[in-house]
Amino acid sequence: MIQKYHLQRAAYVLLATAALASCKPKHPTSVQPGKKSTATGIAYNQKDGFQVKKFAGQKAGPNLVFIEGGRFTMGALEEDVMNTRDNRERTVSIQSFYMDETEMANVHYLEYLNAISRDSSEEVVKAALPDTTVWSNPLSFNDSYVTQYLRYPAFRYYPVVGVSWVQANDYAIWRSNAVNNELAKGSVKQKGGGFSLKRKSKKADDAALAEATSTAPAKPSLESGTILPDYRLPTEAEWEYAAKALIGTQYMDENQINQRIYPWDGSSVRNPKKGRKQGQMLANFKRGRGDYAGIAGRSNDGAIITAEIYAYPANDFGLYNMAGNVNEWVMDVYRPLSYQDVNDLNPVRRNGYVDDAKNYDTKNKQSLIDDKLRVYKGGSWNDVAYWLSPGTRRFLDQDSATAMIGFRCAMIGVGRNK
Repeated sequence: MIQKYHLQRAAYVLLATAALASCKPKHPTSVQPGKKSTATGIAYNQKDGFQVKKFAGQKAGPNLVFIEGGRFTMGALEEDVMNTRDNRERTVSIQSFYMDETEMANVHYLEYLNAISRDSSEEVVKAALPDTTVWSNPLSFNDSYVTQYLRYPAFRYYPVVGVSWVQANDYAIWRSNAVNNELAKGSVKQKGGGFSLKRKSKKADDAALAEATSTAPAKPSLESGTILPDYRLPTEAEWEYAAKALIGTQYMDENQINQRIYPWDGSSVRNPKKGRKQGQMLANFKRGRGDYAGIAGRSNDGAIITAEIYAYPANDFGLYNMAGNVNEWVMDVYRPLSYQDVNDLNPVRRNGYVDDAKNYDTKNKQSLIDDKLRVYKGGSWNDVAYWLSPGTRRFLDQDSATAMIGFRCAMIGVGRNK
């Protein structure tokens, strides 16, 4: 009887082993490319040969959340009360990507300013400084925000504001270098551990620039898999797709229960779920003229101006404040007819293409449109609920800044669908 039991166990082990063996991929993949080329038969990683480094797949960078791509109906779902007709409904598809789970906070931007102040010119540092005077108003006592909002520790995890589109874009470039420099430590065995983050002034003389280039350690190659793709501002389509988070409405194959006006279900901006938080606001916005948060003791908005970046519930992708708190810059140049012109796969609107700025009469002030206007989305603490809908869109000059606009970053996602 005991012998029969052991034979059965041995049989089960053999079957399990065979099953596991059958699960192994029969063909090479990006993560398991094999030991030699399937095109030439030449072995990889020989001395002076083609190097194929070990790669375990793309990892999410700091603060990033994976957004599985797919098809969705892009466009305004709210009644077009502004009569702009600039985001009509159409079907588009978005490649999988990563996005910051939160808006960039004051502490993140101060880290950036500290880094460039140590290794960049005064010109570069000055250009990166947020405009704290965006809080200033001669008819409103906002003086304390002007002097304290960016730097006082109590505001560390409030979203950074007063940052232009150009500054947000520069931050994304610096962040790519900073993150990859940290990842490269230990893998790049060179003096200094990693590559240089220095950003030289455009007026730096050639000799100084050549010296800096010659002494800076080499950046690991993209093929090494050691570093991540670049951080960047999300496209308008990516931002809108991530904000709607329709993954939370799906059931059985490709069916969706409903569309979404906001980053949550329903037509209300209050929490419909029974319990302690029922009836509380799901975002930080202006409820009406003069009403920024409700009354003391029942301030269910919770914030007169901005709030901390984790203050409200995340949407179904795990992203915080995709409605309210601050508007957010996106990559796209503004054109009223972008919905007609852009591709239906990973749409984006670049400047100087198809609908050139010269077609608009800005000289005689008959139009505001030019190639420096950038789209921002999401609604803010100073906006009414209409602007919380992901399909709404506005624009501002890329060099301008306000107390109502911040940003978050995105990154391409490759090598997986889920």
